[in-house]
Amino acid sequence: MTYLINDASDFSAEAVRGLVAAHPEHVSAVHGGVVRATETPEGQPALVIGGGSGHYPAFAGWVGPGMGHGAPCGNIFASPSASQVYSVARNAENGGGVILGFGNYAGDVLHFGAAAEKLRAEGVDVRIVKVSDDVASNSEENHRDRRGIAGDLPVFKIAGAAIEAGADVAEAERIAYKANDATRSFGLAFDGCTLPGAEEPLFHVAENTIGVGLGIHGEPGVKEVPMGTASEVADLLVDGVLEEDPGIGSGRVAVILNGLGTVKYEELFVVYGRVAERLETAGLTPVRPEVGEFVTSLDMAGLSLTVVHLDEELERHWTAPVDTPAYRRGEVPGERAPRTAFFTPGEEEVPAAQEESQRQARRVQEVIELFARICAEQEEELGRIDAIAGDGDHGQGMVLGGRGAVEAVAAALERGAGARTVLVHAGTAWAESAGGTSGALWGAALTAAGRALSDEQASDDAVKGQALLDAVDAVRRLGGAEVGDKTMIDAAVPFSGELRRGLDAGTPLAEAITAAAEVAQQAARDTADMTARLGRSRVLGDKSLGTPDPGAISFSLLMQALGEHLAES
Repeated sequence: MTYLINDASDFSAEAVRGLVAAHPEHVSAVHGGVVRATETPEGQPALVIGGGSGHYPAFAGWVGPGMGHGAPCGNIFASPSASQVYSVARNAENGGGVILGFGNYAGDVLHFGAAAEKLRAEGVDVRIVKVSDDVASNSEENHRDRRGIAGDLPVFKIAGAAIEAGADVAEAERIAYKANDATRSFGLAFDGCTLPGAEEPLFHVAENTIGVGLGIHGEPGVKEVPMGTASEVADLLVDGVLEEDPGIGSGRVAVILNGLGTVKYEELFVVYGRVAERLETAGLTPVRPEVGEFVTSLDMAGLSLTVVHLDEELERHWTAPVDTPAYRRGEVPGERAPRTAFFTPGEEEVPAAQEESQRQARRVQEVIELFARICAEQEEELGRIDAIAGDGDHGQGMVLGGRGAVEAVAAALERGAGARTVLVHAGTAWAESAGGTSGALWGAALTAAGRALSDEQASDDAVKGQALLDAVDAVRRLGGAEVGDKTMIDAAVPFSGELRRGLDAGTPLAEAITAAAEVAQQAARDTADMTARLGRSRVLGDKSLGTPDPGAISFSLLMQALGEHLAES
């Protein structure tokens, strides 16, 4: 259990404050996380790595020369919000673009992706790297769809070293994915972890058994096997990671034996002795092996083994110097200027806008206010639908998102914002205010729509139509859903297809949106006949049959209102 807490709800934030106080030479606190205490050199890509708290030294402990430039820190086992990711990235970025790195989990994909949409709308070159090293979580041919566990360490270490050596953002992205594709991890648990303030672990493993294939967010293993000796555990780990050959044939490997919180160093060394023997037998030479705690899961009793198959390029970056609070090797060369300026969300400069774009921004305000009004009117019904096979908060989330967006738009207009900036601010506020999956998706949609508009001039109907198409594309890209999964996409994709047909045929925008909204409404109603294949509802099987998806319904309602509003304008 976690013994030392003040308030469980403030545990993650207090831990970050303590880290900064203990390592002021390495990290500085910003909204949502930490950045290097020194400025990012001008033109150097910023490697922003993060995820939920509870995994120290990952991720805030890896911020410093040779590795990360910043780390957004979510609550325990929860993704940082899009606003937190954006804040850290804005503080870290200095003209060279940003790489957003995180383990491949749904919440992180959504919120880092939504932050990327806003950064791209501001002209920042953003690349996303999802670590996917856990062999227990998917098949070999779907390697990039696996979970990220302790492979976070070598992937971010190698990418950070490449940046330190002069790689631009595209080259760093290439090397990061090369490292990811060469990395395999396998984990075991002997008992679950306990959240701060909780009295019981998230799961238990039966006595004298091992949970095989654990996650790092308190997920149990995918199966259980009898407990063995340290050597037998080592064999289980080695067999797991060496079952696949990523195709790099140098015979040299980076090796990380990682403790998850309760299994301590002497035990890990006992296991590593056998691991080293097995690797030698397999004809593999460990290069700078690491044994210790690197990606933990609070106090989980367990361990994992990670192997990275190296070629000359990957080995050079794996062995390069690094200097962070929790991970140090050699001396990183070069003088570094202390950080003197910090970005705080809400204080960003509003780009200059021409009067015609400002007039259009006020029409955008009317639309956002309309969306908020529809969400408030439908809150109870959306909540009722969501409660049947979800957690019942969709209506509330849409209301909170709409309300936050309305406030953000008003504030941006007071500062003279144009249409592009107003929509981007609306997207950020919607995601932050609503939270959850729908908040991230609507935030990304509004941000993507904003990117299509301009602060320099008013956009014509063709551009406005493209903005709506871009919004749906962002939802599809970030959410990972397809038609038939019983999500918002089941309404959004038919809407997009019908809208594109109307625009290509020269149909006036309001008429095209209205026709597309009718298609979306029917598609949303049709989700009642579907069984959910994605999101929380998927685990409830047929319970959602007979009830439409709330996200699809809310999307169709807002698009219907948009078409009617434009027809009346």
